[in-house]
Amino acid sequence: MKRLMIANEAIARGAYEAGVKVVSSYPGTPSTEITEFISKYDGIHAEWAPNEKVALEVSIGASIAGARAMSCMKHVGVNVAADPLFTASYTGVNGGLVLVVADDPAMHSSQNEQDSRFYARSAHVPMLEPADSLEAKNYVKLAFDLSEQYDTPVMIRLTTRIAHSQSLVTEEPRIEIELKEYKKDVNKFVMMPAMARGRHRVVEERERQLRSDLENNKININRVEYRDKRVGVVCAGAPYQYVKEVTNASIFKLGMVYPIPVKQIFEFAKNVDELIVIEELEPFIEDHLKANGIECSGKSITGLQGELSTGVIMEKYLGQKRVMPMGDLPSRPPVMCAGCPHRSVFYALNRLKCTVTGDIGCYSLGANYPLNAVDVVLCMGASIGMAHGFDKAKSEKSKNLVAVIGDSTFVHSGITGIINAVYNNGSSTTIILDNSTTGMTGHQENPTTGKNIKGEPANKLNLELLLKACGVQHVVVVDAYDITAVQKAVKEETAKDEVSVIIARRPCALLNRQYPKPYYVAQDKCKKCKACLQIGCPAIENLENKSVRINPELCVGCGVCTQLCKFNSILQEV
Repeated sequence: MKRLMIANEAIARGAYEAGVKVVSSYPGTPSTEITEFISKYDGIHAEWAPNEKVALEVSIGASIAGARAMSCMKHVGVNVAADPLFTASYTGVNGGLVLVVADDPAMHSSQNEQDSRFYARSAHVPMLEPADSLEAKNYVKLAFDLSEQYDTPVMIRLTTRIAHSQSLVTEEPRIEIELKEYKKDVNKFVMMPAMARGRHRVVEERERQLRSDLENNKININRVEYRDKRVGVVCAGAPYQYVKEVTNASIFKLGMVYPIPVKQIFEFAKNVDELIVIEELEPFIEDHLKANGIECSGKSITGLQGELSTGVIMEKYLGQKRVMPMGDLPSRPPVMCAGCPHRSVFYALNRLKCTVTGDIGCYSLGANYPLNAVDVVLCMGASIGMAHGFDKAKSEKSKNLVAVIGDSTFVHSGITGIINAVYNNGSSTTIILDNSTTGMTGHQENPTTGKNIKGEPANKLNLELLLKACGVQHVVVVDAYDITAVQKAVKEETAKDEVSVIIARRPCALLNRQYPKPYYVAQDKCKKCKACLQIGCPAIENLENKSVRINPELCVGCGVCTQLCKFNSILQEV
């Protein structure tokens, strides 16, 4: 049967058909849906791990035990998982092991634009990159075969555009793969220096064999499409689709982006007048070809930053400007949802003129106008460590400083920061924004929610007890909607000379949509002071006649705005 699938669903389908038994991941756009789709299949244990490192370690353990296993994450998640990834390259596998990573060119939902192909090269593992959903499904199945054939983890790289684009996929039956027998082998699986030196030689020989088999078409994944031979383009993934659509150039399409088949591309280059590499992000392929004596160009045409498209290819490569039929569309920056419990916390921090080290999640938006509350955002879990650094630097800003982190991010990589601050006699204050979900990636469960990926009951991590166990003596819980309570807690806790934590607790407004009656502005009482606009709620509208109204279609009845109005002009519908 054929049906339309986004590539993320197709990856899940491919894993199911390949007989995968264990999938452990951490949510991160644009990879999240892969594991969500996998969790719907019977016969596969799927789980959300606390972070990507744990996720990959679970999958490695399942692989060594003899099962086919997979782990999925976004590009910055591979930074967290790099430790087990590099050593798993040395140990090799038992059952097939696949790591799916989704890069985010143009940073649609990311803090950087890193290129995961370098991880494949550094770890000496093969990487496949599909150009549509059908290839995504088929490449997963091929990846497991290659993993077991060459005794290696295999990476599959998606980008945002491929991960979320639909194309036709043929569904096939699942192949039930028996567990491979586990045999104790200290020289293979115990990576102490003496064993690791021997395994490193195995890795180098494996890569040499893989490259040879690729060049000799024993791994049949790359292909040549001759068209106009005046120009030949080397490309993979989404750029392949763009090049094919808007040019008539001959194409060398890479399905495996590492190792790169230099000899095959050299033969292709001899049959075209000019060779161009079209790739997103870094000149990974271009530099490799140039280093091997193949004359080509690429980034001098497309540039180093951002996402490619048919329009970009037409402009940069063909010199033609694609005109949008409706002209330039206005931007739509992301905002916190109406009723978001983070908003009132950031309003309070702004009013208190706090210095705020932020973190990765919906609450990163606290940096935006009109809240303007966040000073710095770096990476998952970094807010607590940075606040401790401010504290130890004896900065003037450390006197009114707080770290802000979400419940899921705290479990991901914030716990060690708290332990460090307590252990090293810090005095920083952390606010955990506990909204009972992993919000920005689409409401996934996490260890604090009491449910697993399938919605089944699971142990619910008690943040208060955990913090006490970490040595935090001052733990305060407040209602995130209560601005006065938040301000009082912040004033009291930042005045202490010990580490303290405020848990601002209120579920995400999108979790339970049984909202109370919306609010409205009583125009006869409104003084048009616009104080209510300072909360930045999208339900509160600033009208051209200088008055303010609350859009009943957007209002969720949280009532936070009533705390800002001194004239009692914001009333609730009856």
